[in-house]
Amino acid sequence: MQSKVYTTSSDDILAGVERLLRAVTIHCLVHGFNHILIKPNLVNTDPPPVTTPVTLVEAIVVNLQNLVPECKISIGEGTGSTTYDTSHCFDTLGYTRMAARHSVPLIDLNNETLIRRERTDCTRLPELYSPALLDEVFLLSVPVLKAHTLAGVTLSMKNMMGVLPPSHYQRGSGWGKSAMHTDIDLAVAELNRYRTPDLTLMDCSIGMPESHLWGRHCDPPVGLLASSTDPVAVDSYGAKLLGKDWQRIGHICLNHKILGDAASFAVVQV
Repeated sequence: MQSKVYTTSSDDILAGVERLLRAVTIHCLVHGFNHILIKPNLVNTDPPPVTTPVTLVEAIVVNLQNLVPECKISIGEGTGSTTYDTSHCFDTLGYTRMAARHSVPLIDLNNETLIRRERTDCTRLPELYSPALLDEVFLLSVPVLKAHTLAGVTLSMKNMMGVLPPSHYQRGSGWGKSAMHTDIDLAVAELNRYRTPDLTLMDCSIGMPESHLWGRHCDPPVGLLASSTDPVAVDSYGAKLLGKDWQRIGHICLNHKILGDAASFAVVQV
């Protein structure tokens, strides 16, 4: 089947999220799961569009509670900062207050029980330490539309770096996931072969075309939300929104025709 990327206006976040979740038939996707883990990008405590807006994640929570009330919902992230923990990101960016309003647990993925995994087809990451929780949940990635100074873009697949524990992936005194920065495209590609999102709902409301931490915003703002079960397709679509050729983004190329299709997906406006 041809992959699809669903898009809608970001003007009304609550209504837009509902349109996207209905378009991807969320009630069918989560069949067999009793726990949905929402994974935003809270790389640090900078406000959106560096990080995922709490308003978007709140709209996802509210809609999921309405559309699939049988599922437990939680929000999980593991910040890359070495000077504060993820709870500080949750507090600073409004997630703690929002989660309390909706009775949704917040999980610091940096502190979760780990499983050691192995894949003989991975040369950069022949073994991987990641939270055991990932085996139990429907994983909904909520990245932000951003370029990345090392990986070209940081969208759905790159957002998975947040699940990795600093106890195994910090090198030196720098960033908490800094071991992944060596041969980063292959590292991101192989990480997603271990575990990739089951669904992506990407904030394309603004866009950062130069860097993931600094630089100008898209002008005019992109003004969209996008969703897909294909992480390769949605990343290819996001790269195009940023004015980038997916064939020049290493981790997208490496997973094209392996985890999804970067070239021939359909874009469906809802």
